Amino acid sequence: MDIVKPKTKTKNTKLVAGIAGAILVTVALLWATMTSNEYRKIHRNDILIGKVQRGDLQVEITGYGVLRSDKQKLLTALTAATVEEVVLKPGATVTTDSILLKLSNPELMQELERSAMAVAKEKANLRRLRLANKRLLLTESAELSNLTALHKKAKLKRDAEESLVENGIVSKLTYQTSVLEQEQLAESITIQQERIAQLKLVNDEAITIQEGEISQIEALHQSIQHRVDKLTVRAGIDGVLQRLPVELGQSILPGQELALIGSDDDLLALIKISQAEAENVQVGHEAVVKIRRDQITGTVSRITPEVQDGTIEVEVKFTQKLNDAARPELSVDAVIYTAELNDVYYLERPVNVRSHSSKPIYKLSQDDQIAQLTTLKFGEAAGRYIEITNGAELDDTFILTDMSSFKGSNKINITN
Repeated sequence: MDIVKPKTKTKNTKLVAGIAGAILVTVALLWATMTSNEYRKIHRNDILIGKVQRGDLQVEITGYGVLRSDKQKLLTALTAATVEEVVLKPGATVTTDSILLKLSNPELMQELERSAMAVAKEKANLRRLRLANKRLLLTESAELSNLTALHKKAKLKRDAEESLVENGIVSKLTYQTSVLEQEQLAESITIQQERIAQLKLVNDEAITIQEGEISQIEALHQSIQHRVDKLTVRAGIDGVLQRLPVELGQSILPGQELALIGSDDDLLALIKISQAEAENVQVGHEAVVKIRRDQITGTVSRITPEVQDGTIEVEVKFTQKLNDAARPELSVDAVIYTAELNDVYYLERPVNVRSHSSKPIYKLSQDDQIAQLTTLKFGEAAGRYIEITNGAELDDTFILTDMSSFKGSNKINITN
């Protein structure tokens, strides 16, 4: 005989189990929600807090850079050479006559000797020319003296015959011959004088030409001498040796850089700031440059248009006397003041907050036990502070620490 089993009990058991499971899931979800949103905790010593203040705020941009000489001197090689001795190294204080390097070029020294010999030879030729001209001029002058003497003698003869011809003692032919002889001698004297004058002009021109040849050779010699002198490399100005990109024994080509000298009397600061902040900087803005322990004031004098590695270079000229520690290529920090905000709310800048943005920040309750997520709108950044344009009141307290690990939690408990 078959026995029929009742099915009602089995169905009721499955229904109860399903309801119980749903209840457990709901309870678990509620517990997880309460734990994640309202009961997550953080210790007070693990956070930084800041209080909203009200007042005037000076907008500033920070940067870093180096001191650079406004007056620099770049030394280059005039001729091929070899570094024979390195006298000074970068960082050394130099004067105008300080020797930095000693170079050598044997071929240039031989060329200098040949040019000196050429100058001496041409000067000797000039002395020889002057002696020859003087000898020729003396010869011509002697001829003039001889003609002058003959002319005087002919004149005396003519004068004597002039009184005798009237008495018939001397014939007219003889007298006319004497007159002609005197006139010929007078004409010869005139010609000789002109010849001597022309000879002097020719001699002077020859000497001028020879002196021109000497000047050219001397100029060449001085040029070679100048190149030889430059084998001893001197600073040329007072300042600091900033760069010396050569080594002992190195071969140098004409035009190659030997050294860079920077004057330490007219230093300025070259400050790098981020490209995003550069649009707020203008020529004339005040700046403070930190040089070692001193704060030196200055003004922005130039802004370079080129962007390098996301930064722009700003030139700051000092309006205050620099201290003795200031020297070219010294690393410095700077603050540039771009604007002044009057009667605004501001807060120490929370982590990862940028100017002119909105971001949720945890606001502490009055008893500092609960932190509630609140959205703040920020304005201008001013160094360690940032302007608040909406979402906060005076004396409100906010967590400044990075709270990204609490993402999804609208409230957190602050434990002591």
